[in-house]
Amino acid sequence: MTLRPSALPLALLPLLLLLLPARLLAQHEPTIPLSTTALAGQKVAVLPLTMVVTDPDIAGDSAYAALHDRAATLRWADSLIGDAMTGRAPEVTWVLPPELRKAARRSAGFMANPDQMGQAVMRSRGIKKVPDPLRSELRTLVAIAGGRYALIPAALSFSRDTAGAVHAGLSLAFADARTGDVLWRSWAAGSGSEPLGAMRAALASVLPVEQ
Repeated sequence: MTLRPSALPLALLPLLLLLLPARLLAQHEPTIPLSTTALAGQKVAVLPLTMVVTDPDIAGDSAYAALHDRAATLRWADSLIGDAMTGRAPEVTWVLPPELRKAARRSAGFMANPDQMGQAVMRSRGIKKVPDPLRSELRTLVAIAGGRYALIPAALSFSRDTAGAVHAGLSLAFADARTGDVLWRSWAAGSGSEPLGAMRAALASVLPVEQ
């Protein structure tokens, strides 16, 4: 019997994903750029990243030393994702994780903690509709933040590519918080001499600057 990610309790999924080699996360959706033209002037919530996996084969590599602190890596990735969104698609009003956390603190008891909503489940390409309870929590979060849509960084992986460079892979989904429909998903992939360059290359692959 094979368990589907959508059938697992959301609270358990991040623990199970930690057991997967980073290279397995890359065997997912292709890289599809996100078109932001239709989103000009709209607010879009950007959820915090909650899942990062480093391939065991490179765990001792000095190039990845900065990734050993999981909490620091998640915040670092959130910052880079936010910089890419605001810098490469400034026509959209992105509501970034720090703002969502502030909103959650102001709405204690009404809005879920954006770092603990189980959004890592959205890394599965088989999910076409945001599952509950994430769906209801996402609807509340977006209603408070403003707008209708949410960008969900679901999982980040680091490995070594065939040339020996650092490879970053980021699973992303874009959802309508009112209906729960997944409108877009992509696997952002990029390589560099160190994690920062690989992450920036990955984000550029899904957010090309249109001339």
